[in-house]
Amino acid sequence: MILVTGATGNIGSSLLDELRAHDAGPLRGLTRDATRAVLPEGVEAAEADLSDPASLKPALDGVHALFLLPHLGPDADILAAARRAGVEHVVLVSSITVQTHPHLGPAAEKAAVEELLRASGMAWTILRPTQFASNTLMWAPSIRAHETVHAPYADTALPTIHPADIASVARVALTEPGHRGRTYTLTGPEQVSPREQIEAVAAALGRRIPFAEISRAEARSQMAAVFGPESADAVLDVTGGDVNDELLRVRDTVPRLTGTAARPYRQWALEHADAFR
Repeated sequence: MILVTGATGNIGSSLLDELRAHDAGPLRGLTRDATRAVLPEGVEAAEADLSDPASLKPALDGVHALFLLPHLGPDADILAAARRAGVEHVVLVSSITVQTHPHLGPAAEKAAVEELLRASGMAWTILRPTQFASNTLMWAPSIRAHETVHAPYADTALPTIHPADIASVARVALTEPGHRGRTYTLTGPEQVSPREQIEAVAAALGRRIPFAEISRAEARSQMAAVFGPESADAVLDVTGGDVNDELLRVRDTVPRLTGTAARPYRQWALEHADAFR
């Protein structure tokens, strides 16, 4: 049995589809509300709250492999519960910032989870993706309202990954030999700026989207109100062009591991155009 956390999310839903397509055996999808979760046919729905690791016990019954999204709960307790249940292998989604921006608070937190997993006694595979294409869904309310989208660093292009490509690598790591004890840095095939992202969404919608660049200070004020000042500073440090060359040397990882080309941002925009209508 493979248990997928975040089963209805951007990565988890794609991963379950891929696992089914590759006949990966019994599958279980973990959600907060199993009665409302829409999962692929044949996938067992399990309900648990990762902030309460004790609630995981039924979901972990019979599970040999676990796909884990970080910071959905007290990570040490989650990993301990998995080990007690007999889980053999954990595939963890971390972040490229662990290696490119280790001084930032969120990166240090993800690094700590990685270390917990390595010390857990279970086999592990760690995935470190760059920024998600789906992050631009934060612009959806403004775009649907035909309002101007505001963003800092309008022309700073960063590597961006389609969440389905993360799922593809996770499927390989969960079902094929040779990936235990490995850490993979993942990105898409190109660097994309906020202005280019808006242009791709506009092309998918067939209409113009007003866009205006704002200063870092303006962006920080807005983001700090939602995420807190430390997280706001961390995001702005990463998106502001502080790009380590390491980010540019990993474009071949997704196609090398999966055998298929990484998806460009414009493909994600076309697939998710309805979210912006």
